[in-house]
Amino acid sequence: MTGLPAGRAVGEIRVPGSKSASIRALAVAALAPGRSVVRGADPSDDVSAMARVAAALGAKVERDGADWVVEGGGLRAPDGPLDCGESGLTARIAIAVAGTIDGEVTITGRGRLPERPMGPLLDVLRSQHIEVVSAPGGTLPVTVRGAGGWWGGEVPVPTGTSTQFLSATLIAAPTARYPMAIRLEEGSGALGYVEMTVDLMAAFGARPIVTGHGFEVPKSGYRPTDYTVPPDASSAVYPAVAAAITGGEVTLVDLRPDDRQPDMAVLRHLEAMGCRVEGTDRGVRVIGPERLQGIEADLESSPDGALGLAVACLFAEGPSRLTGLHTLRHKESDRIAAISEGLERLGAEVATTEDSLTVRPPALITPAQVRAHGDHRIAMSLALAGLKAPGVDVDDPGVVAKTWPAFWDDMTRLVFQPG
Repeated sequence: MTGLPAGRAVGEIRVPGSKSASIRALAVAALAPGRSVVRGADPSDDVSAMARVAAALGAKVERDGADWVVEGGGLRAPDGPLDCGESGLTARIAIAVAGTIDGEVTITGRGRLPERPMGPLLDVLRSQHIEVVSAPGGTLPVTVRGAGGWWGGEVPVPTGTSTQFLSATLIAAPTARYPMAIRLEEGSGALGYVEMTVDLMAAFGARPIVTGHGFEVPKSGYRPTDYTVPPDASSAVYPAVAAAITGGEVTLVDLRPDDRQPDMAVLRHLEAMGCRVEGTDRGVRVIGPERLQGIEADLESSPDGALGLAVACLFAEGPSRLTGLHTLRHKESDRIAAISEGLERLGAEVATTEDSLTVRPPALITPAQVRAHGDHRIAMSLALAGLKAPGVDVDDPGVVAKTWPAFWDDMTRLVFQPG
């Protein structure tokens, strides 16, 4: 399948477990001595990459249906390089965890991952007296030579390029020799993902303290636990937008209206465009209007959700402007350039800056094959246009396995086709 059938999105859908929470939970479970169970984890390529990394570092990791069982603690240097696939979060956490281990650990990746920035995190490790060597420009492959683990004390962490540097530092911090004071630098970024990290750490017994400048992290280590992964709000964006653009009605099963995942903000933006969003005993229901309205929205706290929202803007009345998107330049693709190209192929007039996207919808969508640029979120976002415009195909449909392997089947089951 290379596209979605045209029709109205109606029904219930259970999106995969949060990829971001799944990756973080597997990493923390590997650091926690004893048996942990991570329930309802996302079955995607990125999560599998984190599971491979944890196992290579000495944790016992087994898949049990939709759950991962992890015997953590006692991590050691692996026999060979850690292949993080195309997952930036996995690579950054692996670098931080490698610093907790005595011995040499090399972290590698595939696709566009070796081009993505790691330098700010490497500087954090160096401030902890951990030797780090990287490819030119602070990119993968990265070799970490740990000796005695993280030191602790005060450490500045930049978040302007990615808050993943902060999340990785937080995850390693409870293992340090002394308490750690983390000071935030260089902008805010998607700090909702940092809140997710802090909440998850607390579930495993480590409790960072929020300060005026960042966090204080006690020397506590982690306790094993059973952790249930919430539905992925980032994946929920696609069926929500499907309801919005087709005038449909979709229930996102088990998603809580008060969930703190950053991309929940997209539901509020869809409300501003004319959708009705309401909590039910089954989850969150999204009801699309007869006609969407253009929007001006700041997506700095939820930039990944901007891609699906941009496709909603393709079907709105009047132009829309989305801002706060600078981190999208450094993902699996240059997502601002990639989504702009796709929207233009479908007939929209698009203007971009380094961190914004303005969409002027066409009078009529032009069916076309759109390029995924090797990026799962570009593929899933642009595919939604096919619900309203038959003939929209994605050139690389298999790339969705990075986040949602069953995307095409799950979304097709939502589509109601009269007659």
